[in-house]
Amino acid sequence: MISSLVLITTIFVLGIPSALLCIPWAMLTGNVMPLYNAAQWIVRIGFRLAGIRVETIGLDRVPSHTACIFMANHVSNLDPSTLIPRIPGRTSAFVKRSIMKIPALGYGMKLGKFIPVDRDGSVTGARESVAAARLVLEQGIHITTFVEGTRSPNGRLLPFKKGPFYLAMEAGAPCVPVSISGTETMMAKGSLRIRPGTAHIVFHAPVCPRDFATREDLLDAVRTAIASGLPEWMRN
Repeated sequence: MISSLVLITTIFVLGIPSALLCIPWAMLTGNVMPLYNAAQWIVRIGFRLAGIRVETIGLDRVPSHTACIFMANHVSNLDPSTLIPRIPGRTSAFVKRSIMKIPALGYGMKLGKFIPVDRDGSVTGARESVAAARLVLEQGIHITTFVEGTRSPNGRLLPFKKGPFYLAMEAGAPCVPVSISGTETMMAKGSLRIRPGTAHIVFHAPVCPRDFATREDLLDAVRTAIASGLPEWMRN
């Protein structure tokens, strides 16, 4: 529990003054980068103090000056905070609509053009999310999505949701498969306890949607890439 307390305390102690300074600045100037960079810096500091190390492979494979869709597996609540600060440039992400309602945090995400999604599975909601994401990509901002749609209860790959692949086929943006492992032992699903350890992130070569006839073919290619960077036991 010590690591949990250290991480939470760091986020609150550094996050509140950063929000008080950076959110008004973003509102006045339209420049969200100080807020974005401050959030990434706070997470990095919190991880270091909590004993969480992150090993990254393959950053050289990420295209430069191109908005990409980063597609990762999902095994822990630590995954977004582990992955997003390691993505070059600025990324948006799909987040549950309920999180966007949290004071300060939700408003900061709105300024950062994070995209709210509903879990009701409605076609209308999915289309709205895809349309919003496409606009974000057109502004040169990456999209990060956890393609299983929920955390795996045991670390093994779950079936992928189709929404991100609709987006990829429509937008034509390069898809960067990402494999995450190690976080499943540091913060298991359903637990608030954080344990020190090492998270492993593998960025794979980008996959071009236009090279595939159907979104199912694209999905299979992304799944194969993600699985290749995971320990054998996590591949389903």
